[in-house]
Amino acid sequence: MEREHLRLALVFILSLLHVCLGDVGTAGQYAPPYLPSACYGNDVSKFPSSNLFASAGNGIWDNGAACGRQYFVRCLSAQNPGMCKAGEIIKVKIVDRASRSGAILVLSTIAFGAIANPAAALVNIEFTE
Repeated sequence: MEREHLRLALVFILSLLHVCLGDVGTAGQYAPPYLPSACYGNDVSKFPSSNLFASAGNGIWDNGAACGRQYFVRCLSAQNPGMCKAGEIIKVKIVDRASRSGAILVLSTIAFGAIANPAAALVNIEFTE
């Protein structure tokens, strides 16, 4: 019986821990027009057909080396509770340089809406290449 209580306590403690597999940062959203972009100019063929793309903030821009990189992104939290779509992870392609300071990624409206309520101005994200 005592062993069962210990096992339940261990399961509970482990469920409270979050294993972070990527980096954390802030994401915003931006609306069309998306062209011209810093990576591809007016070449719309370089954009993913899913419209899941993003602009890279200063932290990952790397003098343009970020162009074409793909990141898995999920929403962790927002200023107002309930803004994240739990369990949703998307893959975005970097197509531009973010003009908004402070955000590590600025997502297309489609990408942002896939992981969070579009009414949120900014969300905290976990992302990994």
